[in-house]
Amino acid sequence: MEALPLDGVVVADFSRVLAGPYATMLLADLGATVIKVERPGAGDDTRSWGPPWTESSSSYFESVNRGKRSVRLDLSQDEDRAAARELVRRADVLVENFKVGSLAQYGLDFESAHELNPRLIYTSISGFGSQEGAELPGYDFVVQALGGLMSITGEPERPPVKVGVAVVDVLTGKDAALGIMAALRHREMTGRGQHVEVNLMSSLLGSLANQMSSLLTTGVAPQRMGNRHPSIAPYETLRCEDAFLAVAVGNDAQFRKLSEALGLVSMADDPKFATNAQRVAHREEMVSRLENVLGARPAADWQQRLQGVGIACGQVNDLSGAVHYAESLGLRPMVDPGGGAAMQVRMPIGFSGHGSAEVTAPPLLGEHDKEVLAWLEDPEQQLPPISSRRDPQ
Repeated sequence: MEALPLDGVVVADFSRVLAGPYATMLLADLGATVIKVERPGAGDDTRSWGPPWTESSSSYFESVNRGKRSVRLDLSQDEDRAAARELVRRADVLVENFKVGSLAQYGLDFESAHELNPRLIYTSISGFGSQEGAELPGYDFVVQALGGLMSITGEPERPPVKVGVAVVDVLTGKDAALGIMAALRHREMTGRGQHVEVNLMSSLLGSLANQMSSLLTTGVAPQRMGNRHPSIAPYETLRCEDAFLAVAVGNDAQFRKLSEALGLVSMADDPKFATNAQRVAHREEMVSRLENVLGARPAADWQQRLQGVGIACGQVNDLSGAVHYAESLGLRPMVDPGGGAAMQVRMPIGFSGHGSAEVTAPPLLGEHDKEVLAWLEDPEQQLPPISSRRDPQ
């Protein structure tokens, strides 16, 4: 197999919970050697975040920790702290999401790490940055509230709600991985490492795209519209006989196709619906007329028929249905890491020049203590290939 993009890159992963481990899992998927440093006894907090449980851990932990080695280090102990500093000296990348400034007591803050290893890409993930928000705890749910995401999520007549997954943590993890890639490229050019900083609040604000642009353009904050789009219609869920169908009509020509497919040819010529602006203005009447027809047949039937004429649409699936649909498209969304671990979602990036890294099971707590500590003690020793054996050391 050809070399993977991050073959040879060593990542010291001092992060836990979601954003940091998600970022380092992406790096592992791209070929990096990721050494996950965990507290003796408990390990990463998410090891106890169940149900549901797998054979050896929580499914939450296993969702973001495949392809890594686990080593237990107690940073309050001299010997373990020395091992951690040796890991920093040998690493290309360090990822941490400790409380801002707290790693200084162990000599693992950016300044100390940079002195040990000037080529190190030191990556800090926080909730609200390192300035006035440094003392604030960063939880995805709270950031969704403070960052405005909840204000535009949900039905207008009901209370604001969070997105159904910790999306801010995931976005921040992706931003961290992107920042690390850019810093590695910069190091290739200059030979110098640097401090990469990301935080949940900024990652959320940076992801709000057209909604944030609307505020900055008009001075008026967008509000909740449920499944509707503020600028396009129909671009929403429509009720069919048995389920809801998401329909996205991006221009007037598409609306004509939709009208014809539903036997409502005259709608496309009606001045109230002929242009997108008019459809937005007369949305309630438009939806009523469309649903009057859609309600006569199941959503799956309408999906097949409308997709057949080029209309972007889809039945609202649960997660099981989503996986089955992706499989029907040949996307191969799942991968088996072996070792008795639960199935994993495949890395979504494909490359023409090489395959993907072998997916190995998320590690047991301390599974790689012996091999990692032996490697740290002997500069001549090589880390053995990671496997899915799941045997604690």
